[in-house]
Amino acid sequence: MSNDFQSARVALGARLRELRTEAGLDGKSVAELLGWQRSKVSRLENGRQTASRPDLETWAQAVGRPEATAELVGLLAGMASHVRSWQRQVAAGHRSRQELGTAETQLTRRLRALEMVRVPGLLQTADYARCLFTASAQFRQTPRDTDDAVRSRVQRQQALYEPGKHFEFLVWEAALHALPCPPDVMAAQLDRLVSLIGLDTVDLRIVPFAARLRRTPSHGFWIYDQRLVIVETMAAELWLTDEASIALYEKAWSWAAESAVSGPHAHRLIARARASLDLA
Repeated sequence: MSNDFQSARVALGARLRELRTEAGLDGKSVAELLGWQRSKVSRLENGRQTASRPDLETWAQAVGRPEATAELVGLLAGMASHVRSWQRQVAAGHRSRQELGTAETQLTRRLRALEMVRVPGLLQTADYARCLFTASAQFRQTPRDTDDAVRSRVQRQQALYEPGKHFEFLVWEAALHALPCPPDVMAAQLDRLVSLIGLDTVDLRIVPFAARLRRTPSHGFWIYDQRLVIVETMAAELWLTDEASIALYEKAWSWAAESAVSGPHAHRLIARARASLDLA
């Protein structure tokens, strides 16, 4: 359990205790009002158990503060957003984070990813991934386990060929032109994207530079089934599991998908980006 999540759970427990004491109730009394074991009250107040929404609603009623329900539910929703610092995640290198990604992908049947200026990790060649891992380690001044991280990323890609899984990728055309690697590496990466068009488990779509947009996404994100959204920022990853956040990102996905092209049109955009490379 992350320190951030546990701190949020302790804060919620402290607020529950505060509401109880303000009502002039001890733990035994509130347990009797709720029909709970006294131990449950203690676990909730001391941050050793995560409250459910019904728990919070009945607590607010029992202490005579029904108007506090919204506040308590808001604290609970905040716990559903796990902030994972990059500095902690890659303190020993990038391999462990790749293994975590592999585990989440194994649990997922439908994965949707939107990337703005780079090729999604599941579609990267080993050389392209190596350039990204090397730059990340230099930027964050973390250990360089580049070869292990690359092997782990390539191993994760085996999921693309598993029956019963479906992967949908929206890639901004800018990602086809950005060069985080030498031109020859980028050329091979673009060839890799072309080879994936038509694969029955992969839906690769490109959002053209000139596409009309209902809304401009401010960042990339990954949606795992309807249970998890991962958003990468400069300093951390956000792991969002609450229904409201997931629904919002699904809407953002749908709006962006309206502007994307696939099949031969996507192929032409990739070919145009490859032709623009200086391979001399």
